[in-house]
Amino acid sequence: MWDDDTRYAVIRGRDARYDGQFFTAVLTTGIYCRPSCPARTPARQNVRFYRTAAAAQSAGFRSCRRCRPEAVPGSPDWDVTGDVAARAMRLIDDGVVDREGVDGLSARLGYSRRQLQRILVDELGAPPLALANAHRLHSARALLEHTDLPLTQVALTAGFGSVRQFNDAARGAWGMTPSEARGRRARSTSTRAVDAAPTVEASAATGGSVGTEASGDGGTMRLELRLATRAPFDGERVLAFLAARAIDGVETVEPGSAHVRTLTLHHGPARARLVPVEDGVRVGLDLADPRDLGAAVSRCRALLDLDADPIAVREALVRDDRLAGHLAVAPGLRVPGSVDRFEAMARAIVGQQVSVSGARRSLAAIAERWGRRISLAGGAPSLLMPTPEVLADVDPEVGLMPASRWRALSAVARAVADGHLDVSPGADRHQVRQRLLAIPGIGPWTADYVMLRGYGDPDAFPGTDLVLRKELGAAARDVTPVAERWRPWRAYAAQHLWTANAEGRGHGSAG
Repeated sequence: MWDDDTRYAVIRGRDARYDGQFFTAVLTTGIYCRPSCPARTPARQNVRFYRTAAAAQSAGFRSCRRCRPEAVPGSPDWDVTGDVAARAMRLIDDGVVDREGVDGLSARLGYSRRQLQRILVDELGAPPLALANAHRLHSARALLEHTDLPLTQVALTAGFGSVRQFNDAARGAWGMTPSEARGRRARSTSTRAVDAAPTVEASAATGGSVGTEASGDGGTMRLELRLATRAPFDGERVLAFLAARAIDGVETVEPGSAHVRTLTLHHGPARARLVPVEDGVRVGLDLADPRDLGAAVSRCRALLDLDADPIAVREALVRDDRLAGHLAVAPGLRVPGSVDRFEAMARAIVGQQVSVSGARRSLAAIAERWGRRISLAGGAPSLLMPTPEVLADVDPEVGLMPASRWRALSAVARAVADGHLDVSPGADRHQVRQRLLAIPGIGPWTADYVMLRGYGDPDAFPGTDLVLRKELGAAARDVTPVAERWRPWRAYAAQHLWTANAEGRGHGSAG
């Protein structure tokens, strides 16, 4: 929707809120930057704009060493839209190309390799391999700057096929070799990029991958990063929301400070400690296998909704008097997501027609009985949520919750295990919602809540939710029609109304 003159006005204002939404390349220097780069603004005739860092790299530009454009918050387009390009980017960020190649990416999206390449070049300015290389370089940069892993291990961990391939990609994108990039880390003063925390420890065995078992016996790689986000960011309210719903054994919350939880990743288990700070989030990762770094970061970003566009949300919602006051109180509110889409489904089903605390107790009992215990270095929490394969076979008469709810959960688990429900980052949200609704025991509230938290759909709206109906003062059972004016940000409107109610400042609040 923007033209290049509008983009040029943004870079003249050096507005960091637009970082990640486009990139600026300068013909006279051969460098590309983020919109907020502190360097002198180039002349208009010398500037070209690209939608992705990969597109700028493919055009022959290298990244600016001052503003580090390859490490900005992710584009909100990947979350807002459900088109093929956005779904492809979500899969690439989760490492699908590294594990399955471009053919695997194409198959997941239902396109031929040639069709997908044409779509991505037209929409994003770069083919799949270039986009995957940009993602690999992001992970490699973090490993170079925050660990002492050998360069060979960094290359393989980040997804490159060889050190030579890594060297060539680094020279083209950064204008320096990996060794030179590592040598600069002590002199780096950037704090807006993915930066190292004060202490960094890499305790993994560096001779190879750890393996896929949950025991973590092969060792643990500990890594601390800083994840960037767009301002304003209300980390305190994100933590409060997660704390109220934390599953004992799987998650622990340090009130007002940190959220800690286990993760089930592609090559093994992990644990993440998330600490919101003024300009982003500090993340401490304990990884059983360092190849999961990129996927772990992607899931942490999704959990805290770090790629949200608060400017666009405010512009869409502030015109409604019912929301304007809430936006003034909490302008940086996010919609907390999930690190695992099947887990989000389980939370929604278990939470049907019960209180938040009641659902939390039931989920903790399910995790304790059917989850897997891990022994990563770093302590608690130490439980992984049970897999779909395990919950698909649970006897509905087992207790903990009504048998009808167990049947719904088992049916969803079987659909996920069989591949009928796509829980990958590249899933077609509309298709998943329709398939959920076709399962007995799954109604509109459950399906929409899964879309909101599990699939990061910014326009999902559980219109039959009791709190939303109270806050909107509606007698109707479904208030979805009332929310039409809030598209495509209805999920954020719902989050503002839920938060206002919980804090006793909403229209339907008891206090």
